[in-house]
Amino acid sequence: MRAVVQHRYGGTDVLELAEIDRPTIGADEVLVEVVAAAVDRGTEHLMTGRPWLIRLVGYGFRRPKQPVVGLDVAGIVRAVGDDVTRFEVGDEVFGIAKGSLAEFTAAAESKLAKKPAGLSFEHAAASSVSGIAALQALTDVGRLEPGQRVLVIGASGGVGSFAVQLARALGGIVDGVAGTDNLELVASLGAERVYDHRTTDIADIAEQADPYDLVVDIGGRNPVRKLRRLLTRSGTLVIVGGEDGNRITGGVGRQIRATALSPFVHQRLTMFMSTEAHSFIERLAEHLESGAVVPAVSNRFPLDQARDAMRQFETGTARGKTVIRVADDGE
Repeated sequence: MRAVVQHRYGGTDVLELAEIDRPTIGADEVLVEVVAAAVDRGTEHLMTGRPWLIRLVGYGFRRPKQPVVGLDVAGIVRAVGDDVTRFEVGDEVFGIAKGSLAEFTAAAESKLAKKPAGLSFEHAAASSVSGIAALQALTDVGRLEPGQRVLVIGASGGVGSFAVQLARALGGIVDGVAGTDNLELVASLGAERVYDHRTTDIADIAEQADPYDLVVDIGGRNPVRKLRRLLTRSGTLVIVGGEDGNRITGGVGRQIRATALSPFVHQRLTMFMSTEAHSFIERLAEHLESGAVVPAVSNRFPLDQARDAMRQFETGTARGKTVIRVADDGE
C-alpha cells in the first residue's frame, strides 16, 4: 500500500510517500481502508518529536515507533480482530488510528465509531481528534451550562473551530479570539463577537466585555493572571495544549502553574489531556449528525501532497481542519 512515512524526527522534509506492507491487526483492532484522513497540531508534534516530553511517553525516543503519519481517519472496515464485537466488515467508521495517512490503517476498536450515514467521509475524517478535545474541554472539564458566557481563544484552529460550534450547540453564548485573516470564519461558526489577537490584548477584552463563565484557551501563551481577569468570580479556565514553550515540555509549565494556583482562588483553573475513546466520538457524532456542528474544512490535499499539508502547520497558515483525500468513494 501507499503511505506517508517518517523514519526520523524533524520538519516536513522527513516525510516521504512510500510503498509498504499493509498493517497487521491485533485481536482488538480493526483494519480500515482509508477514504480520508486529516492532520492537526498533534500530528505535527509527532512528526517533529517536540516537545521532547512526547518521546518519553511511548512514541520513541530516538526515532518514531510508528513510522506512518496521521491520527484522524474515516473509511471502511475490511477486517476485524477476533475480539472485536462492535464492527463488521463493510461498516463505515471514523475515529483515531495508528498511522492514518495511508491506504490502509489499523485502529483499536475502542477508538472508532460508526460514521453517521449523512456525514461525508471528509467531514468525518476532520472530526475526531479536535472534536473530542473541544467537547471534553467544554463539558467534562469546563462544565458548561446553557446560558453561560464562553470565550474561545484560538477559535480558528482545529480544536477552536469545534469549540465555538459545540459551545453554541450546548446553549452557550460564545465569543472568539482569532487572527485578522480568520475573524470572518469564526463569526460564521457562531461567535457573537470576535476579537483580533493582533490588535486586541487579552487585558483589553476584559475591559470591553462582560465577564465569562468559561474561558477555553487553546495552544496559547497568555499569562494566567490576564486570563483570570476575563472570568467571573466563580468562572472556569480550561487550558488546552500550549505552543512555543521550551523544547522539553512545550507549554505545559503554564498549565501546571494554573492548577497549582486553583485551590487558593475562587475560580477554577484547569488543564486536561484529551481521552481518546469511542464514547466521546459517539457523543460528538450526535452533534455532527444533527448538523449543529460542521467541521471547518479549509484545505484538501491528495495523499501524495501530505507534505504540503503539514507545511501549513510549520508556517502557521493552517486554519480549521486540513483533510487528506486518500480514496474516491463517489462523494
